[in-house]
Amino acid sequence: MTSRTKRVDVHSHVLPQELMEAIRQRPRDFQMRVEGAGEKETFVRDDKHSTPVYAEFYDADAKVEGMDRKGIDISVISVTPVVFFYWLPADAGLAAARVMNDGIARMAARRPDRLRGMATLPMQDPDAAVTELERVVKEHGFRAIELGCRIKGQLLAEPQFRPVLKRAQELGVFIFTHPYVAGTLPRDLGCYYLGNLAGLPFDTALMAAHLMFSGALDELPDLKIILAHGGGHLPYQIGRLAHGYEVRKEARANTRNSPLKLLRRFYFDALTHDADALRFLVDKAGADRVTIGTDAPYDMAEDNPLAMINALTGLTGQQRDRILGLNALELLGE
Repeated sequence: MTSRTKRVDVHSHVLPQELMEAIRQRPRDFQMRVEGAGEKETFVRDDKHSTPVYAEFYDADAKVEGMDRKGIDISVISVTPVVFFYWLPADAGLAAARVMNDGIARMAARRPDRLRGMATLPMQDPDAAVTELERVVKEHGFRAIELGCRIKGQLLAEPQFRPVLKRAQELGVFIFTHPYVAGTLPRDLGCYYLGNLAGLPFDTALMAAHLMFSGALDELPDLKIILAHGGGHLPYQIGRLAHGYEVRKEARANTRNSPLKLLRRFYFDALTHDADALRFLVDKAGADRVTIGTDAPYDMAEDNPLAMINALTGLTGQQRDRILGLNALELLGE
């Protein structure tokens, strides 16, 4: 009997027990406090952005139970962006990243058959970020890192972050980029949960556009990047970016390649919440550039990711297997 392809989720969040305990004991070190208790416990940043606590965040067995409900075989676990901590002083950011990464490694080691670790880095200090990247690869064997689309307002394509991207390429580590909300939102995004619903997809598309037009992707030809939430607005607006490249000299200033060609430099999780949008993404980027992403355990998660993918018509069995797991397994080197 031919074994089926493992179903691999590259977008699954955790909040390691070690970090939660550190915040409880030293809230000022993290500019974060705890409100409530037990099942109603919430971690709240000084800027008022917060996250509830789920058992899947810190309990490896609970994470696997959630995976089983969704039909997932392997999850690459990453911290919730609420605790990226780019806003902390550099030393505190590095200390927090080490606590989180060691906690992720502990969770993955508890269920090595089902979990893989994805590191977070103190990107407010690129030198420290490179050092921590090298540590997690050497000590924990991580093959992935999660980076915010912005670091203290600066998009990932900015030159100061290039050494981190370059080292990731050299180490064969893929990057999962995830947008996040920090600070006070403008009024038009601070209502109706639009900071998440509209702001995050836009930030992903903007970050990707900067990576394209800045020449960063030309400079780093082997760098592997996954974009969260189906790539945000990027796939739908790629034609506009490509047209601008053809008619505007500003868009051609730093790259020799059209965004239409560079689109396939990215991988995309399948978290679109809409079958037609996912079909468009697969048609535009290719089945070899799409992976499962659930966003578990948040309420914005996809509860039945396999049904969404299996509902896609016109795919070959090989194409479907690539989306379900083969693409992610190749990125992990498995």
